[in-house]
Amino acid sequence: MVKRPAKMDATELREWKKKSYERAREYLFSIGQPLVYYKKDGTPVAEYPDGRIENL
Repeated sequence: MVKRPAKMDATELREWKKKSYERAREYLFSIGQPLVYYKKDGTPVAEYPDGRIENL
């Protein structure tokens, strides 16, 4: 990271967030763990490397 997030404009911040999500996803899948997050309706889900998404 070159800039602190507090110093980024809106476009840079969106790109930084997107790349952070992708790096976390790749890392979790590489160690055999699912990516767990909340959908917009508040339902927790687990996403697996094979593309399967399960409600928790």
